[in-house]
Amino acid sequence: MSVDGWNTLLVLGGIRSGKSEFAESLVADAPTVRYVATAGEGDPEDTEWAARLAAHRARRPGSWTTEETATDPGRLAEVIAAAGPNETLLVDDLGGWVTVLLDPAHQPADDTATIAELAAAVRASTARLVLVSPEVGLSLVPTTPLGRAFTDALGQTNRAVADACDAVVLVVAGQPAWLKPAAGPRPAVPARAVRGEAGTPTQRVAGQPTAAPAGAAEPALPEVLAPDMAPPLPAPEPVPATDWATATRALPLVATGLVIEPGMELPMPDDYVGPQAVDRLVTLDLPGAGLGVLERVVGFAAATQGTPTPAPWSSVRVLLLHGDHAGGASAGTTPGESARRARQARAGKGALARLAAESGAGLQVVETPASGAMEDEPALTADQVESALRYGWRLAEQAADAGVQLLVLAACGAGTEAAAAAVLVATAGAEPPAVLGRVTTEQGEFDDAAWMVRCAAVRDALHRTRRSPRDAKDVLAELGGGDIAVATGVLLGATARRIPVLLDGPVGVAAGMVSRDLAGQARHWCLLPDHGGQPAVRLAADVLGLTPLVDLRLGLGEGATALATLPLLRSALALAASLPVHPSLRDTEDDEEFAEPEPAGPGPTTTEPEPAGPAPTTPEPEFAEPEPAGPGPSRVATVEPDEPVAVPDAPGQRAD
Repeated sequence: MSVDGWNTLLVLGGIRSGKSEFAESLVADAPTVRYVATAGEGDPEDTEWAARLAAHRARRPGSWTTEETATDPGRLAEVIAAAGPNETLLVDDLGGWVTVLLDPAHQPADDTATIAELAAAVRASTARLVLVSPEVGLSLVPTTPLGRAFTDALGQTNRAVADACDAVVLVVAGQPAWLKPAAGPRPAVPARAVRGEAGTPTQRVAGQPTAAPAGAAEPALPEVLAPDMAPPLPAPEPVPATDWATATRALPLVATGLVIEPGMELPMPDDYVGPQAVDRLVTLDLPGAGLGVLERVVGFAAATQGTPTPAPWSSVRVLLLHGDHAGGASAGTTPGESARRARQARAGKGALARLAAESGAGLQVVETPASGAMEDEPALTADQVESALRYGWRLAEQAADAGVQLLVLAACGAGTEAAAAAVLVATAGAEPPAVLGRVTTEQGEFDDAAWMVRCAAVRDALHRTRRSPRDAKDVLAELGGGDIAVATGVLLGATARRIPVLLDGPVGVAAGMVSRDLAGQARHWCLLPDHGGQPAVRLAADVLGLTPLVDLRLGLGEGATALATLPLLRSALALAASLPVHPSLRDTEDDEEFAEPEPAGPGPTTTEPEPAGPAPTTPEPEFAEPEPAGPGPSRVATVEPDEPVAVPDAPGQRAD
């Protein structure tokens, strides 16, 4: 059995229901995937069918392999039976398989026996197996003999395979509805994360209470909110257990509240409206070649907002994670420098705070647990990792409840680059010197001695943990530390609440790498404006499939580049949302004339010459000079933490 409770899964759905995309998302984070294509090429003159096949091929990552079984229906059962326990198979789809099975070229044949062989192979399979099949039983009975034969055979196949699979899900309009639960924890049931009476996040699951058990309130890490940001919302009124709401995922209830575990089923962006938004740009009245690489921003915003005309993000929050790493990871840094940066941000000063004020973004400073020297001991305890993940999730929930539309991850701790490099080495198989950037002193000089100490710390940490598991939580505990653990929780919580995240720097991308093992959907809600010339960010971007938009190479700290590019991203979205259709594509000639807006100012409103004679007696209105825009708030109000977390003292931890 796989970690999330099922080994074989049947994904049913109607035409264009999103079943294939849903199935692909379930195996997106497997190391290798064998895609078993069952449909034939079809008529060479059928361009629409060829386009469908091409779209399916284009979605497959380059690491996947493809196996064709269209020439022999019996081969599908052989492929499934021969797959080993370490393999992942995606069969798409059984409708094409039935079409080939009924082809006169394969007749006479015992269709019932062939279907039974397929079901037996699925039932005995030790591989990770996902099968996709169309559900045609809800439509009208076909009027042709061949059509009736197809629906009958497909219905028989779906019933046999569903009985053999551990779990069955029906995708309707892109929304999964689980028909058959797995033997272990249920993969996914839509539910909305709510807060218990003690403020602890719980999950509303049918038949279970909405409030956490008594004493379940979990302490939270201290946080600081900017003056323009609302404090965390109070706990909502209890909701009846039978009430159904929008979904994050059905997570189990335990004494500590929310449980974050591998294989979580979180929402995906809308794969349909993203391409629609990009295609729509071709019709707009844009001069020249259009938006260039910023078209990706429009597609990303459209998919995350669920509309082909996405709006610019108006409410943005920056989460500045502050947590130091002890030992060789922080070699070359000035003691107390990261704490000074955090105090500076709280006061509304420094590069990050100034950029946030210019962009109209709120700034929240988050204190994370100090991390031990990873070369000598685990960076965090297992309990600290769980607490940090849940706290990051709650930070995203608080942002969603406050109406935030975009999150920016930033960090300012000592040793964050080395910790992120260690996570990348453990999760992507890189070498420490290849992902560790050079160390720069306060005077702008390279400190190669400190760089070698950092490399040695990462090397020794990996040697110490060479026999340790490489699961997400183990990596965070042994190598990642508090800031990366909280960042991972933020990504998961933002994904659950459908909030896109701008990544900028090693901590953000390291959290993206770890989040793959907990919920593969998280990376689809992330946008990387720039790699900043950092080798760790470059590698993680390649693994996560994130293409940087610009190449500014700003050295202003993590998060600053994202804020510097934010006005550019907003401009692209504003143009895409407001520009009219090109005149050549309009339906009527009446729409072709657009009056230019009148220039601002107290001058005359027409271009005709003024008549000779005395000046008009009516005095012209006076206009006050607008006050210049300031840098934003000069200080940040401190809010008492509602759930302080007691973090055990770790080596190297110091008070701010």
